[in-house]
Amino acid sequence: MDWELMFTIREALKRPLFADAKVVGGSSGLDRAIRWVHVLESSSIESLIHGQEMILTTGIGMSADLPASLEFLEYLIQKNAACLCIELGTYISAVPEELVSLADEHDFPLIVFNRTVRFVDITLDLHSLIINRHHRMLGELESISREFHRLTLTSQGTVKVLQLLSRSTRTQILYMQLQGKPQFFPSLPPEEQEPLLRFFSAFYEEMEGIHQPDAAPSFREFGGKTVVLKPVGALDQTWAYILMVCPHKPQEFDCLLLDSAALSIAQELLRTRYMEERKLFSENLWVDELINGRIDDENRLKSLIGPDFGVVNELAYRVCLIEIENPRNVKWNSSENEWESITFHLSLVLRSIFEKYSLRPLITLKNNRLTVIALDIQSKVPGRTRLQQALEALQNIRSDEKLKDLQLVIGVGKSHTQLKNAPAGYREAVQALSLYPCHQKPTLFYEELGVFQLLLSLNDGKTLQNFIRTYLGPLIDHDQQKGSELLLTLRVYLDHDGSKQIAARKLFIVRQSLYYRLDKITELLGEDFMSPENRISIQVALRAYQFLNPEKLTLPSSRSVPL
Repeated sequence: MDWELMFTIREALKRPLFADAKVVGGSSGLDRAIRWVHVLESSSIESLIHGQEMILTTGIGMSADLPASLEFLEYLIQKNAACLCIELGTYISAVPEELVSLADEHDFPLIVFNRTVRFVDITLDLHSLIINRHHRMLGELESISREFHRLTLTSQGTVKVLQLLSRSTRTQILYMQLQGKPQFFPSLPPEEQEPLLRFFSAFYEEMEGIHQPDAAPSFREFGGKTVVLKPVGALDQTWAYILMVCPHKPQEFDCLLLDSAALSIAQELLRTRYMEERKLFSENLWVDELINGRIDDENRLKSLIGPDFGVVNELAYRVCLIEIENPRNVKWNSSENEWESITFHLSLVLRSIFEKYSLRPLITLKNNRLTVIALDIQSKVPGRTRLQQALEALQNIRSDEKLKDLQLVIGVGKSHTQLKNAPAGYREAVQALSLYPCHQKPTLFYEELGVFQLLLSLNDGKTLQNFIRTYLGPLIDHDQQKGSELLLTLRVYLDHDGSKQIAARKLFIVRQSLYYRLDKITELLGEDFMSPENRISIQVALRAYQFLNPEKLTLPSSRSVPL
């Protein structure tokens, strides 16, 4: 960094207008930065001080009240003002020792003018210098930012960006990729690396799951220095961190450069991931053959997966089937390239999220469905829990312009090992996805299907229909003839263990209406319809009816009759 970009109190004292000024307290703080100049005579300054201002006063409010003067100075120190300049003479002839002691204690420069000065001349002089330096800072920032962008288009772009960042800010830089080795700019001996790495580990453990790549830099103290930490990433995922170790207090210039470097590196990482994803997308066409049972030769699988086949084949995995919908009827460009861009972008985001949760995805696409074999790379947290977290994160991506209008419906098969069992996992995922109309859950695991697992295997066109007619025929006929809702009433009543209060509330009807419906159900099904054997059969028949006619057993969305 060009250190002259920061205008300090020491430099201000060299200006002609400060020729007769004298520092009477806080002389150790003369290297404080000045961002602006204020003339203040009132103690009501809450809304006027933002930090790093030089305060000019004639002392009119300090002349007769020492406690008020001390409170005024303490407030300036608390609000991080740069310094206080007092004109001696008309209102105050000397600075009390108590103020000098307080200024010395906080290294807060206390400056006096022994003769009358024109504050307007001081503000004009210093403001012109500050504004000029600010323009220079913006110019240098823009120049270095352009260089960051240019460097990312060259070989080893990230390394070159970090080297330039270190030189421009005169700080030690640590670059921590979440999947890679730490890099130091300039290089450090191992004994100096270790404390900084331990510091980062503690920080990462504290902040895991909180930092998004667009988050503002965080500030921490480390060994008497200030560390500025900035996440690097895109697509709502953090891929790395930049740590800037500052021997001085970080200035606006340092933080803006850090943001610019992080953005340039993120763009390079995103380009790299796009290229890798395109390669993987084309290479993983065999995944479609695998899940459809067209690869049963283990030797062919070995050649497709490569040398780590032995390890991969022993990993637990689940097959996820992700159906892409567009609920808002957004008018996309209907071209094939536009749809390919959206699905490809989704696969890139998905891979990034899955890797975060220690899952390695093998992805293939057909029409509007992504099929993912989610390999569990082991972690302290159970695999299903992590997969559920990953799928929830995928469902909740709203900041990405390409994906915010998509609705994803996901079916997940059981856990398997041995890739030859992937077709079974795929069939389970298809079955789970097919039951979305019944469950209305955006993500459904095969284990959650309950009795529907059995019903799916019995759906041959006759078996389920005959079973439904046997146990629910009279109710079905009555509903069709009278327009009643006896089937729905029975389902809600049984689903809540025969609780009339809950059933009436769920159906949005008064209790008397429920009693009438239950009496009619008893009349049609017989007095013993709640006996254990009949109740089990009726509940299975209701599930079968819901499976075949999901729209007919939907709960009302609003109260039709006040309870």
